[in-house]
Amino acid sequence: MRARTSHQPSSQLAPAAQYLRMSTEHQQYSIANQSAAIALYAAAHNLGIVRAFVDEGKTGTTIKGRKGLQELLRVVESGTADFDQVLVYDVSRWGRFPDTDEAAHYEYLCKLAGITVHYCAEQFENDNSTTSNLLKALKRTMAGEYSRELSVKVCAGQRRLVAMGFWQGGTAPFGMLRQLVSATGEPKQTLKPREWKNISTDRVVLTPGPPDAVKTIQLAFDLYTKRRKTRHQIAEILNRQKRFWGRTPWTVQKLQLLLTNPIYKGAYVYGKHEYKRHVYKHIPREQWQIREHAFPGIVSEKQWKKANDMIREETKPLVDSEMLEGLRRLWKREGRLNQALINAARDIPSAVAYHKHFGGVNEAYKLI
Repeated sequence: MRARTSHQPSSQLAPAAQYLRMSTEHQQYSIANQSAAIALYAAAHNLGIVRAFVDEGKTGTTIKGRKGLQELLRVVESGTADFDQVLVYDVSRWGRFPDTDEAAHYEYLCKLAGITVHYCAEQFENDNSTTSNLLKALKRTMAGEYSRELSVKVCAGQRRLVAMGFWQGGTAPFGMLRQLVSATGEPKQTLKPREWKNISTDRVVLTPGPPDAVKTIQLAFDLYTKRRKTRHQIAEILNRQKRFWGRTPWTVQKLQLLLTNPIYKGAYVYGKHEYKRHVYKHIPREQWQIREHAFPGIVSEKQWKKANDMIREETKPLVDSEMLEGLRRLWKREGRLNQALINAARDIPSAVAYHKHFGGVNEAYKLI
């Protein structure tokens, strides 16, 4: 958000503020184009622009994150505004809210403060007439519908590209790199962090790398599925060898994410979460889109499946009686009990699980 003050207008011009918003839409809605159209409108209506409130790269479907509009409304409601008109390019720049009443509400806040909102590129005057109110309601509905239709089209396009094995944005997972390919699938270059494609017809796929990260992943799978190490032990081994997850040490939770991520067998799972109306929602597994063999795998499908079966057995719902029986077996087998022995045992849950279930490891000891 940027707030700017322009040159003081001459005394005969009524003071006005302009509100400018651009998301990622086409050139028609560039900040410069909006500002030029508003300037022409102001000149034709004897208005002098004294302030500008700007939101660049902001969606119109919510007020969240739109600091320009938030600041405009704060100034309006505070009663300290040095303007009595607000100029906006068109109804859609004010917002593409799914609920059209939201856009009407923000305009009404201005009206309550004695400030008139003008839509400079529209073919009607915002004069509170029946015609004006009907057209605004229609325009607000069209703006919200445009946003909804665009979302549906974008989602459908992304799913089509996923089905073809193309990576849909975001940072590559640990141990994978983003490979830029042409429209015909010819490899072009490996993208570094914060680098993005600049030709719309190019696509991105994933490829294993860098080598040290690939070796770390393979070692983690081998330690778990072949050498039967616990996740606690694997974390200690990898951290001792300074084989970190990027720059951060391994934890049991990070290892679970690693060992269950289908990316490492070469599968692309898309649509696990939905971000709608700025709320994240978990999608049921049966609705996920899965593209097998989308990328070269770092481990075999057989080894990945074995790791997942083991994780599933480890993380199944715990029953108190079974946990205590397992602890009793360990006691008889070792002749003693401590947290290190519990964490090293393959046939019982971790010490943390006993602490959560019984209020402490010592409380579990008492029960056996």
